[in-house]
Amino acid sequence: THPHRDMEIVTWVLSGRLEHKDSEGNHGEIYPGLAQRMSAGTGIWHSEMNPSPGEDVHLVQMWVLPDTERIDPGYEQLDINGELDKGGLQPIASGQGHDAAISIRQRDAVLWGGRLRAGEVVSVPDGRHVHLFVAQGSAGLEGAGDLAEGDAARLTGAGSPTLTAGPAGAEVLIWVTA
Repeated sequence: THPHRDMEIVTWVLSGRLEHKDSEGNHGEIYPGLAQRMSAGTGIWHSEMNPSPGEDVHLVQMWVLPDTERIDPGYEQLDINGELDKGGLQPIASGQGHDAAISIRQRDAVLWGGRLRAGEVVSVPDGRHVHLFVAQGSAGLEGAGDLAEGDAARLTGAGSPTLTAGPAGAEVLIWVTA
């Protein structure tokens, strides 16, 4: 168990499961396709652990500063596997009022995600700053080249370049700030 304060923490599991418990009484298992956000606010203690002794967990955890400090702690999670199965990019977390799975208390940020099929082409959302992470698979980014699993690209004022999933597809996470 460890503390956090004044941070929006978004957890995205790629494989396996992650068990979450916190001092506000929230408890749940995070699995692939379940978007989870913990707002640390004025302070929260939590623990995260792999509940399976025989299966590894692979995840991405992203921390975002909230617009306002000292807000009440909070927790939200939602399964968006159905939306991801539609293809393309889906809003996972947003402070901009998008129809996202979960809300964050940062009005300048949106997290987009997609499980792109082999050869699928999407436009990267435009923003002041864009951070694109290839969580699984590979993809080609217009103007930048090929990105392998674990690669990232930061874009500033790049418009909306295309992203093409590699031969095995790609799972991507894209933070966009206004």
